[in-house]
Amino acid sequence: MRAPAAVKPEPATIADPVRSADTVEIEHANVDRVANVVVMTVPLALVGFAMWLAWGGALHWTDLVVLAVTYLLTGLGVTVGYHRLFTHRSFKTSQPMRVLLAALGSAAIEGPVIEWVSNHRKHHRFSDKAGDPHSPHVGHAEGWRGALGGLIHAHVGWILRGSDLASEERYAKDLLADRAVRFVDRTFPLWALVGLAFPFGLGVALTGSIAGGLTGLLWGGAVRIFFLHHATFSINSLCHFFGRRRFATGDQSRNLLWLSVPTLGEAWHNNHHAFPTSARHGLHWWQLDPSGWLIGGMERSGLVWDVVRVTPERELARATSGN
Repeated sequence: MRAPAAVKPEPATIADPVRSADTVEIEHANVDRVANVVVMTVPLALVGFAMWLAWGGALHWTDLVVLAVTYLLTGLGVTVGYHRLFTHRSFKTSQPMRVLLAALGSAAIEGPVIEWVSNHRKHHRFSDKAGDPHSPHVGHAEGWRGALGGLIHAHVGWILRGSDLASEERYAKDLLADRAVRFVDRTFPLWALVGLAFPFGLGVALTGSIAGGLTGLLWGGAVRIFFLHHATFSINSLCHFFGRRRFATGDQSRNLLWLSVPTLGEAWHNNHHAFPTSARHGLHWWQLDPSGWLIGGMERSGLVWDVVRVTPERELARATSGN
């Protein structure tokens, strides 16, 4: 109802719960958007600086070791932890291992674990349909311009825009109920800083100098973030546009062989959409899947159990039925 003309409506105060909640949500969204822009642009600029140093002969074997170690640790935190454990529950493990994998995934600086899981579960719920946070096919024009726009949206646009994000209460109730995972989620900035401190410390340990620590931070920090981010983003964009489809999954998910190595096995994306809970995305020996290999090794060591597998009979039935 509109207030009578003689009475001025009282200004909203901080005690107004509706306005306060909306204001806080908007402020958080703006902070997230600024943070995403910074995380996208700063590593890109530093990659250019690193390439300039390498061209001048300032790249050493120790820098490559730091890059490889930090890429593998944080990348596996995303693929084995964020994706196969927390999102799809492809295996079970102890609470300390859950915390370790969540922390390693957080150090990749792709967002807090519960937010990441929520968005990915929503992607599977609406894959390449209205509601998918990062489909390259939905809501884009026809022709090459529409295709290019869709790829850009799926790769980075949806992150920078910050819209259509998933509700954690709807898509990640199980993780919200897990106190240890909630702790890692709330302390995300700490793990992001650890992910930068580690390559600095490793660089110092390998070279015995602060200068070696700084170049380690450059390669194991900025360069690693840039390449790992874009490897992950390529699953959303390239693996829904290029490659082969063995299984009819009702979406445009595809297997992209050359991308399987930098994504640590995630690029067998059509396989994954056909069998989302499978701990292995590479279903055959020649389908390189380092993340699946690690889970297998952890199972043999007793670190994980109840690993979900796809039997050859189930795979064949799915391939021939087209369902």
